[in-house]
Amino acid sequence: MTSTGIRLHAPAPGWSISADVVVVGSGVAGLTAALRCEAAGLTTVVVTKARLDDGSTRWAQGGIAAALGEGDTPEQHLDDTLVAGAGLCDEGAVRLLVTEGPDAVRRLISTGAHFDTDDDGGIQLTREGGHHRRRIAHAGGDATGAEISRALVDAVRARGLRTVENALVLDLLTDAEGRAAGVTLHVMGEGQHDGVGAVHAPAVVLATGGMGQVYSATTNPSVSTGDGVALALRAGAEVSDLEFVQFHPTVLFLGTDAEGQQPLVSEAVRGEGAHLVDADGVRFMLGQHELAELAPRDIVAKGIMRRMQEQDAEHMFLDARHFGAAMWEHRFPTILAACRAHGIDPITQPVPVAPAAHYASGGVRTDSHGRTTVPGLYACGEVACTGVHGANRLASNSLLEGLVYAERIAADIADHRAADGLHARVPAPVEHPATPAHPLLAPEARFAIQRTMTEGAGVLRSEQSLEKAADQLQRLHTEARDALDENGKTAEPGVDTWEATNLLCVARVLVAAARLREETRGCHWREDRAERDDANWRRHIVVRLNPDRTLAVRTTDTADFPPTRQHQQEQ
Repeated sequence: MTSTGIRLHAPAPGWSISADVVVVGSGVAGLTAALRCEAAGLTTVVVTKARLDDGSTRWAQGGIAAALGEGDTPEQHLDDTLVAGAGLCDEGAVRLLVTEGPDAVRRLISTGAHFDTDDDGGIQLTREGGHHRRRIAHAGGDATGAEISRALVDAVRARGLRTVENALVLDLLTDAEGRAAGVTLHVMGEGQHDGVGAVHAPAVVLATGGMGQVYSATTNPSVSTGDGVALALRAGAEVSDLEFVQFHPTVLFLGTDAEGQQPLVSEAVRGEGAHLVDADGVRFMLGQHELAELAPRDIVAKGIMRRMQEQDAEHMFLDARHFGAAMWEHRFPTILAACRAHGIDPITQPVPVAPAAHYASGGVRTDSHGRTTVPGLYACGEVACTGVHGANRLASNSLLEGLVYAERIAADIADHRAADGLHARVPAPVEHPATPAHPLLAPEARFAIQRTMTEGAGVLRSEQSLEKAADQLQRLHTEARDALDENGKTAEPGVDTWEATNLLCVARVLVAAARLREETRGCHWREDRAERDDANWRRHIVVRLNPDRTLAVRTTDTADFPPTRQHQQEQ
């Protein structure tokens, strides 16, 4: 895979540091990869867009899934994952996840993470949508992500890993052979480094999280602007399955005009027995699936949307009044506080909920070691597409995937560095060509992109809505491109313009894939193609960026992931 030569408009790096590995992101995937690389004797630098503990991981309420309970097995976990993935999971990738997952969780505990325990001192396990057994470990009731983040951040600081906080990654650096050679980044605010700089390293691990901010309403924090996927595309990497955006069924409804990050009402609330009801108190999920409210998320989200359409309603309700005050306060204190902050008391009244963008099942395509199609570039966590999630992520598999594949990446990097000499020379990056460059969008384009995506490529999609979305996104792209090509002008480089440009990049790919997939599968719901079509569409859509900034779109031959180029070269 050759580089596109495209990069964001940015000042030349004014400072640089060198390392064996640079990890971009500080969630469970990024910090796990960094800690394992450091333990292998590799000089590791962690770059994160905000503070170390401000990533998506700390917002995870539900927990981490693994076959830890009596009577549960990796095979049962595999079966539930394959069912949720609607025929598009790579079975080999899932098998790695569920077999290596239990020990990975135990290593996380040894790192310092404290999970809730039962009366006998064992890990207390709960159940969530799509799981036929209780296999979800949680911490602080509904604060699992916060506890995992705390433990990993403490470990990073205790071991003295070098970190660069408040840094937006810009582009991949490559050497003369097209291998990763580090990243450029912009550090915001005061600190040891400021402005645009570079970290030179022969191994780059993307763990940048999701892209939920491409929609108006999302559970994702404001930093989730698809920066890692956009960087990978500009570097020539392939992305896959970006059309499969999971909309969490039960997000606190704050009004039709609410934008940005919205409070999540964890699936664990339904796992403990809460009911979805309409305004008349009718449980509308009964009869729609054998698991009713605990069906996989795509089915529950569709059930809510259908009921909203039938009744011309803006939201449905989650009724957990029967829990009582003690259970709410002990098991779901974070959710209780969020609801009360918005004037709703779930102890005495049903909670208004509606679906909102939650998780990207697709991302940068990797193999079983987290290697992308660009040599030396790895990806793990939500930014990656390992083949585990297929068309719809099974609840609480995301933290486990980040954990397992981060460990596999660290092992692969360590193996290669051992073969090359532990501290081999950092490759010299080549200068990016003056052109082509990626035009920058004005900051206000972000809101136009979000409205376009929400209206045209949200929970409900159709040929007409997606065509309209594609036209509106192309107009934004063309206007910025023409201004650059004709007079060399583009928006002023800065965090807001870089983020808006990244959002447009991932939005174009998402819509292109959604238009091509003429069926309904998992969390991709086409109103005009209501049936699943295994004969034609039990396969993946792979996209890369051409040097002229157009998109190259292809489909795989089967539901299995083809090997990355790096893997092919090793065979």
